[in-house]
Amino acid sequence: MLLEPRSPASVFLHAQPWFACMLPSEKNDLLDAMVLRKAGKGEILLAAGESIDAWYGVLSGMAKLQTKSHDGKMSAFLGVPAGEWFGEGSVLKEDVWRYDVVALRDTTLIGMPLAHFRRLYRTSLPFAHFLIDHLNMRLGQAMAVIESGRLRNPEERVAQYLTHFSWSGISKITLSQEDLGHLAGLSRQTINRVLKQFESQGWVSLEFGRVDIVNHAALQQLANPIGTKANAEPGQSPS
Repeated sequence: MLLEPRSPASVFLHAQPWFACMLPSEKNDLLDAMVLRKAGKGEILLAAGESIDAWYGVLSGMAKLQTKSHDGKMSAFLGVPAGEWFGEGSVLKEDVWRYDVVALRDTTLIGMPLAHFRRLYRTSLPFAHFLIDHLNMRLGQAMAVIESGRLRNPEERVAQYLTHFSWSGISKITLSQEDLGHLAGLSRQTINRVLKQFESQGWVSLEFGRVDIVNHAALQQLANPIGTKANAEPGQSPS
């Protein structure tokens, strides 16, 4: 039952900063309305061209957003870990999904139906602020991806995608080298070389199908040296 206090859906929503500002009756109504979508590894959770019926977050597992070119070539551009929402820009347009959402491992999505999304967007200031912050984060990620594809070397691109996941507080990333390569636009061989280099430097620890981030600061400095320096305190340098 989604309404159970200890259910994954209830825990997920209670972790949202805007949820605490809702009335008890509103919380119960929203919990009762939430929908779930499940898929096994490699299966499509949401298909391009499908009508948007809800705003989705990853309840468990991990998903990737990908598009297909006219010649059938697949391009993944965003990995979404558990605990994170996605697609708010598309939901605000209330159109159709422009990309496929694919499970990187067994994954469950949690969805807020459009009617509830519209009501919160129009009446809840904390919810609107959350959306703005989330859209701003996605814009920053999109700009970083564009810059990465044009200017960055493989090491910087891999560091950039690893730090994207750590923005959500994740340090143990269950992701194949092939999937990381799709996200970063690099071959699996290049991903393997870069990860081995990072491991030798003590920045990551590698296990089969998993990357553990050991030194987030070093990866962040490589991924965004200007931003890291700007955020350092006076008289200190990023480690």
